Amino acid sequence: MDEITLEAFGKINLSLDVLHKRADGYHELNTIMQQIDLKDTITLKELEEGIKIECNEKEVPLDSTNLVYKAWEKMKEKTGINRGIHIIIDKKIPIASGLAGGSANGAAVLKGLNILWNLNLSDEDLRDIGLEIGADVPFCIMGGTAHAKGIGEKLTKLKPFSNKMVLLANVGIPISTAYVYENLNLRAINNRIDIDKIVHYIEEDNLAKLAENMANVMESVVIKEHSIIDEIKKDMIKYGALGSIMSGSGPTVFGLFDDEDKLYKCKDELEKKICKVFVAKTI
Repeated sequence: MDEITLEAFGKINLSLDVLHKRADGYHELNTIMQQIDLKDTITLKELEEGIKIECNEKEVPLDSTNLVYKAWEKMKEKTGINRGIHIIIDKKIPIASGLAGGSANGAAVLKGLNILWNLNLSDEDLRDIGLEIGADVPFCIMGGTAHAKGIGEKLTKLKPFSNKMVLLANVGIPISTAYVYENLNLRAINNRIDIDKIVHYIEEDNLAKLAENMANVMESVVIKEHSIIDEIKKDMIKYGALGSIMSGSGPTVFGLFDDEDKLYKCKDELEKKICKVFVAKTI
C-alpha cells in the first residue's frame, strides 16, 4: 500500500471549564468532548523523501506550522523511519473555529502513517505521540464521547452520545486560543460547571437535560470582543435549540436539537446573518 485516505472528524465541547493555570504554563481543563460528523478528508501518498502538503482552503498553512507536518515529523522521530509523504487535505471544518479541525488532521496523519509504514502502534501509543503535537490530538484519535482533564490528554471514554442533531454557526472570525486563555479571568468565575452532571445526562441519554446544563467559561472572553456570539446563542434558543454554547475557544456556536424542522428553520434564519452554518450529528 502506498496511498490511504482517512476521515478527520471535528469535535464540540458539550461543556468546558478551565480550573487553573498550571506551573508549566498550560491550563487545567475539565471538559466533555464529543466527535461530530463534520469532517475533513486526508489522503496520504508515499514519497521517497520530504513532505508535500496540499489543501483546498488557501488559508491553511502548508509548512511546518501545520499539525499534519508535525505529525509526520514526530512519527519519523519516534520510529526512526525516514520516508517522505504527500498529504492532501480536503477541508470542510472551518479553521481556527474551536472544532479541532487541525488536531483531527494531525490525528488522521498519525493513524495513516501507522498503516502505511506497517508500524502496528496501538491507539494508546498514537495518543501519546499525538499529545506532543497538540492537546486535542489524543481525543481526535480516540473519538466518540469523552471526559477530558489535564490539558485534554487525560481521557475517560464515555457511553456514546451519538446521532444527536447539531447546528453549527461559525462567524468566520479566527480566534486565538492563546489570546482567550491570556484574557480569561479565572478568579471571576464563581460558579463552576457541574461536569459530573453532564456525564450523568450522557449516561441517561437525556438530550434535553444535557443541553439545558451546557456551559463554556471561555465565552466570557470571546463575547466581550464579539457580541455576535451571544446573538447567535440567543437565536439558536429562539428557533428551537434545546441548548446552545460556544465550542472550545470559539468562535463556533452550536445548538442541540430534537426537532429536524426547527433545526432547518434555525439554519435558514442564521444564514441571513452569517454564511458558515452547518448541520451535523454526533458520532
